[in-house]
Amino acid sequence: MVDYTEELNNALAVLKRGGIILYPTDTVWGIGCDATNADAIDKIYALKKRSEEKALICLVSDFKMLNQFVEEVPEVAYDILKYAAKPTTIIYDKPIRVAENLVGKDNTLGIRVTKDDFCQKLIRKLKRPLVSTSANLSNQPTPESFAQIAPEILKGVDYVVNLQQSIKTPKPSAIIKLSNDGEVKVIRK
Repeated sequence: MVDYTEELNNALAVLKRGGIILYPTDTVWGIGCDATNADAIDKIYALKKRSEEKALICLVSDFKMLNQFVEEVPEVAYDILKYAAKPTTIIYDKPIRVAENLVGKDNTLGIRVTKDDFCQKLIRKLKRPLVSTSANLSNQPTPESFAQIAPEILKGVDYVVNLQQSIKTPKPSAIIKLSNDGEVKVIRK
C-alpha cells in the first residue's frame, strides 16, 4: 500500500533540491517544480520541448498565498473562483516573487488555487507556488490518465508521485485572463 505521507515527503525533498516531479492535480497529471526556481523551470521547458514563449501556470494552496505572489488581485477574482463549477486558472497582471522565466512577456502569470488535498499539502510544506503544466510533450495531446503519459516524460522527471495512477483524470482547467483594468477574457472553457 502507498504511504501518502511518504509520497508527500519524497516529492517535497525533490522540489527543495531543484528537481521536477510528475504529480496528480485537481485536473490533469502535471509536471511541476518550485515556481521560484528558474533552473528547475528551464528543466521543464526542455523536457516538454516547449518554447519559453508559451507560459506555464502555477498552483497556490489558498487565497492568502495567491495574494503573496500577485501585486494586486482584482476583487472579481475571488467571486470567479468561489463560484466556478470546475478548476479555474486565472491569468493575473504583475506577478511577484516567482522566477522571471515563469512570467509572461506581458508581465502576467496564470495561477490556480488548487482544491486537491495532496497539492495543497505539498505547496504548504514547500511554502511556495508549484509550477503545473500538463504531462505531455509540446504539441502532443494532454494525457487523460497516468497510463497515457509518454515514457520520455516519465524518464525525464526526478520523481513520479505514486498516487491516483489508476484514476482517469478530468479535463484541464478553465483559463480566464483578468486584467487590472477590469478586462475579462475567457481563454479556455
